[in-house]
Amino acid sequence: MDQDLVTMTMHLVGAMAVGGVIGLERSYHGRPAGFRTHTLVCLASSLLMLVTLYQSKWLPAGASMDSFRTDPTRMAQGIMTGIGFLGAGVIFKEGLSVRGLTTAASIWITSAIGVLIGIGFYYPAIVATILTVGILSLFRLIEARIPSHHYAQHFIAFDRNNAMEEEEVRALLEKHGFTIANISYRVSDDGADFEYRMVIRTSDAHKFSALARYLRASVQIKTFRISPTGD
Repeated sequence: MDQDLVTMTMHLVGAMAVGGVIGLERSYHGRPAGFRTHTLVCLASSLLMLVTLYQSKWLPAGASMDSFRTDPTRMAQGIMTGIGFLGAGVIFKEGLSVRGLTTAASIWITSAIGVLIGIGFYYPAIVATILTVGILSLFRLIEARIPSHHYAQHFIAFDRNNAMEEEEVRALLEKHGFTIANISYRVSDDGADFEYRMVIRTSDAHKFSALARYLRASVQIKTFRISPTGD
């Protein structure tokens, strides 16, 4: 294999590995932009930099670098800027949940692959396509199996004259395997209810349903809501 092709492969695989390592750390802490998102963004950035690194390979045969008075990569920059707006259109926020980040990253790298194909840079485009499909499919299985923290918005309301003390609420959640990231307090507009609003964290997503069953059976609790966050 040509040495340049080996170098291109090393660049792309290296970018995938580095982005994956950073994404693993983010996924472990329950952040919406996690494993696959970081990997795709890093891979797309490396892919686009190959356009500049090997500029002499895709210019017309016999063309002198001194004969170009404009930056040949400016078009690619404009394309990626425009795709950024398209990617933002698939991201939406619902409470503490942010969804669509991986889709936005996949749109971005698809555009990068299109740039390479457009200039006839087929080999890195093919390699990037294979790696991207692997990230979106195989990495999903890895991401589902790695240990991570799971967060949820938790709202719980009591009768104002029969409310649990904060220490009791904390003990209840700890008993079910949760820790409280932050907590706030509120009296309802009509003054009848006292509410705790908080972000809770656990290492086992199945504990959300167990907590919901317990709260549903409690006659002291008037209303509650558990809204898990994530991509």
